Amino acid sequence: MKLISLRHKIGQMLIVGFSGCEVDEHSPVAKWLQEDGLGGVLLFDFDLTKNTYGKNLKSREQIKNLTRKLAHYASANPLPLYIAIDYEGGAVDRLAKVDGCMPTMRACDQALLSDQDLYNEAEKMAITLKNLGFNLNFAPVIDVNLTEEEGIIGRLGRSFSSQANRVARAAQQFVRAFSDHGITAAYKHFPGHGSAMGDTHQGFVDVTDSFKPAELEPYAALLAEEQPVMVMTAHVINRQLDASGLPATLSFPILTSLLRQKLGFNGVIVSDDLQMQAISNHFATDEALRLTINAGADMMIFANQLGDITATDVIDRIETLVKSGAIELSRIDQAYQRISRLKKLHNPVVAMASIG
Repeated sequence: MKLISLRHKIGQMLIVGFSGCEVDEHSPVAKWLQEDGLGGVLLFDFDLTKNTYGKNLKSREQIKNLTRKLAHYASANPLPLYIAIDYEGGAVDRLAKVDGCMPTMRACDQALLSDQDLYNEAEKMAITLKNLGFNLNFAPVIDVNLTEEEGIIGRLGRSFSSQANRVARAAQQFVRAFSDHGITAAYKHFPGHGSAMGDTHQGFVDVTDSFKPAELEPYAALLAEEQPVMVMTAHVINRQLDASGLPATLSFPILTSLLRQKLGFNGVIVSDDLQMQAISNHFATDEALRLTINAGADMMIFANQLGDITATDVIDRIETLVKSGAIELSRIDQAYQRISRLKKLHNPVVAMASIG
């Protein structure tokens, strides 16, 4: 059996965004997939750097062709490729401007449905993604809606409810529908973004004074079910949970002591985008990587929406940190094992047409 190199284990820890609606053998992302063995790619409708729509997603046929080719370029790797999207419904629906894709409901409206109707609605969304070639959805939001005046959760209808038990009930149906169609979901944003008055895309957000312990209740309820899901981190500062004031994404007390040990989650933890300004404005890339991996994150997103970095560069940086002893090799092995277990459990195979 072929041994997996350190670089390929690190490559599996990355989910990277890129520009373009088409790829060929000369595309940077094709090189990353073939040589670096990326764990995943993340596709977007809107290109923040150009302030225009159409970064990766334009039409159904174009998307199907793109996902087939991405899977093709990754096919030599031992583990299948995650092809990810943000598809919560409502305000966060990357397919909203793609002709022929269904209109989707906001989470706050989904939660008003019966269990069966909510499952049916989520199943239609899951089938849409499956038919387009996606196998990872960064949803559902299980933040409890604690403010609708500001922030990016309640104000946009992204939370199922202000009641933790209703959040858990709705998320359960949502994830079950996607899981039934082979699509991995991700609970977000741990340990809770629902009380935040600011936007971590733009800078530090501190929820120390507004965070409520009830925000952890959906995680406790849902993780007990052991569905094949990821948990995505929040970049919020919460000194109730980590007195040092590190953002949760970088915090060992929050990701390992709380999520791993207290709540018992042994699955894949994925960082929210490390290029968001709550991180990038305050931490050098190497420092953010060292902190989040040592805190317990197994996968990291570099969406290339708020910055520009190659997957090769990120892998080089992590490899250097490992060789210097700043990150233990055992931490990389542990992350790879979790990623491998989740991928094999859900077997996220994207159908590939022959590539001419």
